[in-house]
Amino acid sequence: MTERSQIATSFLPLPGSAPVEWVIEPGLTSYPDALAFMEARAEAIRSGAAGEMVWLVEHPPLYTAGTSARIEDLIDPDRFPVFAAGRGGEYTYHGPGQRVAYVMLDLKRRREDVRAFVAALEQWIIATLAAFNVRGERREDRVGVWVVRPDRPALPDGTPAEDKVAAIGIRLRRWVSFHGIAINVEPDLGHFSGIVPCGVSDHGVTSLVDLGLPVTMADLDLALKAAFEDVFGPAAVPAAEPARKVG
Repeated sequence: MTERSQIATSFLPLPGSAPVEWVIEPGLTSYPDALAFMEARAEAIRSGAAGEMVWLVEHPPLYTAGTSARIEDLIDPDRFPVFAAGRGGEYTYHGPGQRVAYVMLDLKRRREDVRAFVAALEQWIIATLAAFNVRGERREDRVGVWVVRPDRPALPDGTPAEDKVAAIGIRLRRWVSFHGIAINVEPDLGHFSGIVPCGVSDHGVTSLVDLGLPVTMADLDLALKAAFEDVFGPAAVPAAEPARKVG
């Protein structure tokens, strides 16, 4: 099987396609409202009633469980609300200071290739981090984007310490994607201690601010949009904001 690092990551749409709607949600968005909106929007995209969309949000502190989540990885179940996400993956944390990008794209108009789509999402994150001179790396045995930490003690087997800076969890329904990515800008990293993030206990979690970079959410959003367009094609802020129920 071809390694993800060797997969072509271009996911440009068919010629003549409308730009992807690029929406930045103010404030904190409740997770149940986000799920309901994504479900409805994905169905509208599939039926042709709505266009593709990237929705940038922040959530209040919470944990989500993917379809592969193991109950033993939920270390502190009473710390924050826990939601079944329906996406791939295991447990993850969302909260203030973390940018979540929900990616609702019609892969029938792009490429019907799940592994390549995951690789494309990783490439999007890697290119975004590069705008801040951060070297994000993918790993074949674990999804997400990682940074090597030479300032930390090596692992017992001698390999360098690594921290996760961004997570990926997606779902496809009739080739329309939803859920997406999460990049740690300045969340409370202590909040990750209530779970085994993504089922990986050998490595830690970091953020751009933890890496010593005074990056704001607005800075990240600009870099995200530029990198997205390189991989997925044009994106535009809609003239009229779509109606969304948010808490």
